[in-house]
Amino acid sequence: MAVDFSKPYDPKGVEDRIYKRWEASGYFNPDKLPGKRPKTFSMSMAPPNVTGSLHMGHALEYTISDALIRFKRMSGYKTLWLPGTDHAGIATQNVVEKELRKEGLSRHELGREKFLEKVWEWKEKYGGIILSQLKKLGSSADWSRTRFTMDEDYQKAVAEAFLHYQKRGWIYRGERVISWCPRCRTSLSDLELEHTEEKGNLWFIKYPLKNGGYVSVATTRPETMLGDSAVAVNPKDARYKNIVGQTATLPIKNRGIPIISDRRIEQEFGTGAVKITPAHDFLDAEIGKDHKLPAPKIIGEDGKMTKEAGKICEGLNTEECRKKVVEELERLGFVEKTEELTHNVAHCYRCNRIIEPIPSMQWFLKMDELAKLAIKAVKSGKVRFYPKRFEKTYFDWLKNIKDWTVSRQIWWGHKIPIEGETDVLDTWFSSALWPFATLGWPQKTKDLKKFYPTEVLTNDRGIVNLWDARMIFSGLELMKKTPFRDLIVHATILTKEGKRMSKSLGTGIDPLGLIDQYGADAVRFALIWQAMGGQDLRWSEEALVAGKKFLNKIWNASRFVLERRGGLKTPSNKPRAQTKADKKILAELAKIKKDVSRKIDKYEFGQALRALHDFFWHDFCDVYLEASKKQTDDENVKNNTAKILNCVLADSLKLLHPFLPHITEEIWPVFPENKGNLLIVAQWPK
Repeated sequence: MAVDFSKPYDPKGVEDRIYKRWEASGYFNPDKLPGKRPKTFSMSMAPPNVTGSLHMGHALEYTISDALIRFKRMSGYKTLWLPGTDHAGIATQNVVEKELRKEGLSRHELGREKFLEKVWEWKEKYGGIILSQLKKLGSSADWSRTRFTMDEDYQKAVAEAFLHYQKRGWIYRGERVISWCPRCRTSLSDLELEHTEEKGNLWFIKYPLKNGGYVSVATTRPETMLGDSAVAVNPKDARYKNIVGQTATLPIKNRGIPIISDRRIEQEFGTGAVKITPAHDFLDAEIGKDHKLPAPKIIGEDGKMTKEAGKICEGLNTEECRKKVVEELERLGFVEKTEELTHNVAHCYRCNRIIEPIPSMQWFLKMDELAKLAIKAVKSGKVRFYPKRFEKTYFDWLKNIKDWTVSRQIWWGHKIPIEGETDVLDTWFSSALWPFATLGWPQKTKDLKKFYPTEVLTNDRGIVNLWDARMIFSGLELMKKTPFRDLIVHATILTKEGKRMSKSLGTGIDPLGLIDQYGADAVRFALIWQAMGGQDLRWSEEALVAGKKFLNKIWNASRFVLERRGGLKTPSNKPRAQTKADKKILAELAKIKKDVSRKIDKYEFGQALRALHDFFWHDFCDVYLEASKKQTDDENVKNNTAKILNCVLADSLKLLHPFLPHITEEIWPVFPENKGNLLIVAQWPK
């Protein structure tokens, strides 16, 4: 199809057509790339949830990844960018349950087997939406190798990993206080919680002492006092030295509980004396275990108060119980005072329900040895963080890690491979195997041998510990190699006002809407232009406008060069500098080729694009294109100028292609020497 330069550039008429041309070429598949390519370069796509649709964080992440894979493909590597989706256990189950509720049904009424059939139906209908949206962005992943974490082969890999850990003696089952979501009815790991600041109260409650007087205890959750087993103070706290070992009376329940000392108690919080509820607080559970305290379970899995809470609150939810307990304490004269405070409250990362710490029988994976592997991998340089400062988040978590609660009490997911077990594995357990399970592990496939370990992974800082750390120790333990060499932690995109982007909060921006309005290349430009490192960025549509202007500049400059080259016979011949302007532009071209390659190799994508933008707009268009208009008197100079224009534009299109693939691919075959060849596999400028 001939390119009509007489009209302004319109991405709507170009981008879908260009993408179809790429797909038809087969060049996304490393096995179909032209020429000898002895070196491989592979990347795993961070698998989006099957429940998801493209958001701005995805758009940035996949644009960076695509720019890198295009650069490596043009640099002569046998490149694989392997895509796929994650089954997202809790999230997907919640979505399907919502659909069922519209029909007046629940999963329990359907039963496990029928419910899972519904989930698979939903997945087949909606599960690939986000992958089709990634194509709109221009992602050049090998869709023929698309994987899903619930594929049959992947399920075998997950079972193999679990049994491996079990043979090592690292898998065990036991009761422990865990984070429980009463809405999703499942355990959650610490990393699956979202902490939000909320206004609340700090109640100061009098616990009468058996020998007279009282001790004032401060708490944000008076409802849990119904399960108290002790009052604790710090052994260094002189205020309470004389009452340690005495007995206090638990208000409302009227039973005696000991006053103990423990170095883990913060003297500065409240009065320095705290209630110990071993069944419903993580620190209290540890203290209770060390002091051999009873642990009455007063909150059930449904989030309601149990029989052990007593008649006053049995059957009430925690909020209702709190009101009831405070009313009763006030009636009995046990409330000393109340203060307002702002504190962090843990919510389920999927349904936003406040979580409850409760004792539960769960499967755990011992983390001591695995954490050591992960720490050593980064300290030794086998895995490198970009930017390096994110190592701190990684090390802090691994050095204070607890055994991983890997079981979940939902139906959608990888069933724990033990006879009679109905729990499924944490979604992150299966996704931790992604870089090698997608390549065929535990089978010794050609792909596994050729493309593992992968080279680079790109994602947001929010999953450094949720996913990245777990992939690193899984790869080292199961493959004896790190799953990737470099980890790019990209910026988090905030609103212009610096707020978190969220659809539910009304602060989200739909990248697909921006693509419809400006085109994919302009969106890619705006994303990379603003991503100057791992720091958060405030989204500005001004960058989109700048991107659109730059695309028009490329378009108009290409039209000018095409007109000037006219009947040029030998455009591929190396031009020589015959004027000062020639010398300067060729020197700047040599410099920008080196600079852009170096910056991409260092994952400085924003810096690379800005340098390219300045070169093309200023050095080429503003300076040399204007100078070339005067270099027409001598036929030899005129012909050489056309060659230089052709050479600089051709190399510029190559350098710009990873960032702005559609427009550069559209212009590329306009020049006769490029006809029949696609820019996506053109040689990167040396």
